[in-house]
Amino acid sequence: MRCGIAPWPMFVLTLILISSVSVYCPAADPPAATDLPELGKAIRALVDKDYPYLDALYKHLHAHPELSFQEKETAARLAKEMRQIGFEVTENVGKTGLVCVLKNGSGPVILVRTDMDALPIVERTGLGYASQVRVRNAEGREVGVMHACGHDVHMTCWIGTARVLAQLKDRWKGTLVFIAQPAEEIGGGARAMLEDGLFKRFPKPDYALALHCDGQAPYGTVNYTEGPSLANADAVDIIVRGRGGHGAAPHQTIDPVVIAARIILDLQTIASRETDPLDAVVVSVGAIHGGTKHNIIPSEVHLQLTVRTFKDATRQHVLEAIERIAKAAAQAARAPEPIVRVHPGEFTPSLVNDIPLTRRTVAALKAVLGEDKVLPRPPVMGAEDFSRYAQAGVPVCMFRIGTVEPQRIEEARQGGRPLPSLHSDEYYPIPEPTIKTGVLAMSVAVLNLLAR
Repeated sequence: MRCGIAPWPMFVLTLILISSVSVYCPAADPPAATDLPELGKAIRALVDKDYPYLDALYKHLHAHPELSFQEKETAARLAKEMRQIGFEVTENVGKTGLVCVLKNGSGPVILVRTDMDALPIVERTGLGYASQVRVRNAEGREVGVMHACGHDVHMTCWIGTARVLAQLKDRWKGTLVFIAQPAEEIGGGARAMLEDGLFKRFPKPDYALALHCDGQAPYGTVNYTEGPSLANADAVDIIVRGRGGHGAAPHQTIDPVVIAARIILDLQTIASRETDPLDAVVVSVGAIHGGTKHNIIPSEVHLQLTVRTFKDATRQHVLEAIERIAKAAAQAARAPEPIVRVHPGEFTPSLVNDIPLTRRTVAALKAVLGEDKVLPRPPVMGAEDFSRYAQAGVPVCMFRIGTVEPQRIEEARQGGRPLPSLHSDEYYPIPEPTIKTGVLAMSVAVLNLLAR
């Protein structure tokens, strides 16, 4: 190699090259926090002192939910909180999203995401701070609005973590990019923020972290999945067409209700008879709309489906099979060809947690929370558009925090009342231990990547 330098002995050149790589390599990982148990104690003290404030914030957010891309008041409240902490806040990124930046010297860039939107559900928890909100959805129907997926907890932990990190600035160097993302529930928020220049207008992160509530795990615990964690999600509409008429003269009609029923049953054979049993597939019909009265056979029935897969090839096969089955059922009934629509705007790719980042985060959490409080969990068929940040080239890790009293879990295991799942009108977390664990876990995860 011609370098324009004197012909030094090879071992000297080797030492120089090794030294230069260790000093100047920009891709080298930052050092991990050296005394994690001590750091955990400091964080716990801050969170205990701060909890009354966080509890009031949580209950306000729970009682004032907003639907996807309508999170204007929620975003305004979060923006106010983050400015008070000292972050530089940019609003209306990806419609209603926030980007909040706090720089503290040279070091890694860490993204921490929360989601903001709620679900169109009438809350039936009976809590004193339960949501009473009613709005009209995009179709003009009045719906309730409820934080039934824990996004109110996510936001509170996000604010709590920002407050902790701002008070511990002497313990880290780098840049925090805290984002409040809209429309996770419809799979559109991450895409909207990325298309609005999230990684171009603001520092691109070296790592991205997020947490999520777990409605089946005890409070005080954290669980994690290395690699594939959550599934691809597709939204599909099938409009079954027939020929309407009198319910007493079905022979003069082509009944789309019967065709729709056949389609619904046949769709289940995609998983049971067309897919390798070891390859996870879910095809669920979440809504059926058709008809107006007992004695009228309608002309159309509208089916709305959610489709979950992990592998891209499997996803393609399932979507093609849905269209084939719908058309075959219509042809068998001599009905017009149905309309099958896959909604690309609501597609959410599978979430794959970066394995090195996940292992590093888990090791830190175990050092602070204890081995028995940080547990692995298998992949599930839920979906999360946090995955889009990974597709944009950033290592990601999402972990889950337990939210339920251990006694309720044990009672359910013994045959008692089943635990309400996320998205249930009866789901609620136990605020104090859930939020304290979330803030502690996320603060440790961030500081473990930013330690001096």
